[in-house]
Amino acid sequence: MGEGLEDGVILMERMLEIPVSIVPTEAIRSLRVIGEKKGWRMSRFEETTFVQRWAIIVPLAKRARVLGLKVEDGEAEGLSIRSWSYVPGSAGRISFVSFRIPEWFEGEKWASFLKEWASYQPRCPWRWSFWERSVIGYLLPEFKKSRVSFAREGVEISNWESTIDS
Repeated sequence: MGEGLEDGVILMERMLEIPVSIVPTEAIRSLRVIGEKKGWRMSRFEETTFVQRWAIIVPLAKRARVLGLKVEDGEAEGLSIRSWSYVPGSAGRISFVSFRIPEWFEGEKWASFLKEWASYQPRCPWRWSFWERSVIGYLLPEFKKSRVSFAREGVEISNWESTIDS
């Protein structure tokens, strides 16, 4: 006989990983500021993840330090962010954020949160300068993937404004 679901509720969530132009500490800080403003209880954590670094023509597996923050109560209970950066080639760093989004936080709540999170960044998280792109690798697919991911999640990517000074 097969396993049943009688023993408990399975919590559904989705993972969203986006390349960003900000450093991991800025990504985590933004969630912390939003959470403190809304009165959410949160906890920090650290992990590691495997990343691919290219040496000449051979990919090398390395570990990157991951900073994380998880919401433990409030309307976004279960929401968490992980962020890390690494050097994919010989120079220049690229960062990633990964959100774990619980199913009850999807829809308008999520879209509103992501817009607010992006507005708390010190710079536009889906734009890199010409110099940064040139150092990292101008034609990497991560640059387009970042814009597409934010747009797909409901963030207006054509006009970004920071609310840090407000």
